Amino acid sequence: MNSSIYNKIGINYNQTRKADPYLTEQFLKHLNPKKDSLYLDVGCGTGNYTDALQQKGFQFMGIDPSIEMLKQAHATNRNIEWNFAAAEKTNLDYQSIDGIIATLTIHHWPNITRAFSEFNYILKPNGKIVIFTSTPQQMKGYWLNHYFPKMLQDSIIQMPSMEVIENAMQLSGLKISKTELYNIKPDLKDQFLYCGKHNPELYFDASIRNGISSFSALANKDEVKLGLQMLRNDIDNGKINDIIKSYENNLGDYLYIIAEKTNV
Repeated sequence: MNSSIYNKIGINYNQTRKADPYLTEQFLKHLNPKKDSLYLDVGCGTGNYTDALQQKGFQFMGIDPSIEMLKQAHATNRNIEWNFAAAEKTNLDYQSIDGIIATLTIHHWPNITRAFSEFNYILKPNGKIVIFTSTPQQMKGYWLNHYFPKMLQDSIIQMPSMEVIENAMQLSGLKISKTELYNIKPDLKDQFLYCGKHNPELYFDASIRNGISSFSALANKDEVKLGLQMLRNDIDNGKINDIIKSYENNLGDYLYIIAEKTNV
């Protein structure tokens, strides 16, 4: 990941990227944390989910390769340990962590096999990993492709497929035990890429676009301007409903990947 991108968007990131209560509960369900254990949020950003899970009574720490993001995280909760580190090199001790979460960050890791090997190293026996992400296949089903084709294409290229993730885990002594699809809910509080699935008007808010790396880092300004004009016209004339309907699918919008150590 280019940390300078997140140093830039991290300044106002908390404005639109709040921890969503439902997604937080899903992390708790899949991770099943214990009160006397220590958990790691990899690519924690400004620490919204780290903080939300800590507020539930569990001990979390966060790492991120963006100094600006970590400054925001530290300002939010000074009782959490925030460290400047990457997924591939966490600087944590052997078998020192009981579980790991990673929210919409796996596509920013330069080497996911190395990252998973690092997770295997720092995880205690029977430690769990819960990753929230989207696959290229899922992203091809976003109606955003109609309005911002190049931006979505560039975003999709970044995303590792399930096959790539599974192979990388296998090489690292990890195994996927479960996956669960997630579809965008109308009351979503975390305004990530497909947040406007049910409410296209959200994409006209510059602060929301600035908090999404696809818009703030990958997108061409001219394409965004043209795409927004097309979207405005289609909303006003009602054509948006047909566009959205044409992209309906049962692949899910995002998914949780739950994995565990196999070499315990």
